[in-house]
Amino acid sequence: MDEQRGPGVGPPERWRRGGPPRWWRYGPPGWSRRAAGRGDGTRWPWPSTVLLTAFVLIGSGFADHAQAGERVALDPLGRGLLFLSGAVLLWRWRHPVAVLWGTVAAVLLYLGAGYPYGPVLLTVAVAGFAAVVSGRRYAAWAAMGTLWAGHLLTVHVLYRWLPPSGDDAAPWTEEIVVATWVVALLAVSELARVRREQWARERAERARAERRRADEERLRIARELHDVLAHSISVINVQAGVGLALLDGDPEQARTALTTIKAKSKEALGEVRQVLDTLRAPGAAPRTPAPGLDRLPELVEQAASAGLTVTVEGGPPRLSPGADLAAFRIVQEALTNVVRHSGSREARVRIERRDGRLRLLVDDDGPATGADAGGTGNGLAGMRERAAALGGTIEAGTRPDGGFRVLADLPIDTEEDDR
Repeated sequence: MDEQRGPGVGPPERWRRGGPPRWWRYGPPGWSRRAAGRGDGTRWPWPSTVLLTAFVLIGSGFADHAQAGERVALDPLGRGLLFLSGAVLLWRWRHPVAVLWGTVAAVLLYLGAGYPYGPVLLTVAVAGFAAVVSGRRYAAWAAMGTLWAGHLLTVHVLYRWLPPSGDDAAPWTEEIVVATWVVALLAVSELARVRREQWARERAERARAERRRADEERLRIARELHDVLAHSISVINVQAGVGLALLDGDPEQARTALTTIKAKSKEALGEVRQVLDTLRAPGAAPRTPAPGLDRLPELVEQAASAGLTVTVEGGPPRLSPGADLAAFRIVQEALTNVVRHSGSREARVRIERRDGRLRLLVDDDGPATGADAGGTGNGLAGMRERAAALGGTIEAGTRPDGGFRVLADLPIDTEEDDR
């Protein structure tokens, strides 16, 4: 599918079906940047303010010519009110309520002075929109209601004493148009506010999801490194002790121990390199397959080189790569804990399949050689995290006879043959 292709393959992501393109999904282009700039006081809406102010001044000039003889001709005071109502919009994102009331006052003074009707109401529309989108809903409704009431008072009561002289009361149909215009403006502003809040929530959720994925990936890498290094270093530590003890009395056996140390350290370096390669190239396929229960004989051999005899009962079922890796690491960590913390030199691994679930039991006969016997630190926590990620459980604790048991219960997610 095109959605799964890498960069440069297939159509761009913005063409995908089933939703808006990625560049629009969390708001219009530049919306989040402008919204961020409004809050920190570093961005000013200069271009839109200049264009709107110029449009109001030029449009009102044309309206002045069209309404000559009907309304008061524009003079410096009228042009000053037009300029003021547009210029204050520069502060509409920092002080939306003050700007809105300022534009309402300027427009009411303009209309009360009898100047020609024109695009001056656009300044109130922009200021009201900014106030609603900024969350000052009640102040915006109050200001718009004041504008409508002021206009109603001007054209139906005070027109006798206001310029132009001899003017008649405005028809009520005009008031219905003004009221409709105000309600429509507030409705559009409310819709924009709701949509902006939705975009903000989606951006926040996307950021949380990205942080969550990063945390999960760090935990996964930490578990892999712990499991690889803890097991390998435990074997190396045991073999180093054997080699030192036999260096003078049995040089041949000491050589065998050193050979085991060399092989185990090489294997550990290879697995660490694989984890680091995955970290450097996220999403790339690993160069070597992840270990699974098919490598259980290697674990038994490595444990034997550390002086631990391991008996395996049962065979592993076919598992998905994730479940297979988790099962392998759980057994590996359990055997590592036996080597490090148990006085027993024998361990038993039993693999069972019950009701579509995999049960792994790792037992030793003890006794414990330290307070942290059984792996109560990061190893046991890592095992529990691996099991929980697959919907399974881990139980670990001492047995009545003094030994220690690790019981893992994992769901079996079998792989289907593609052939």
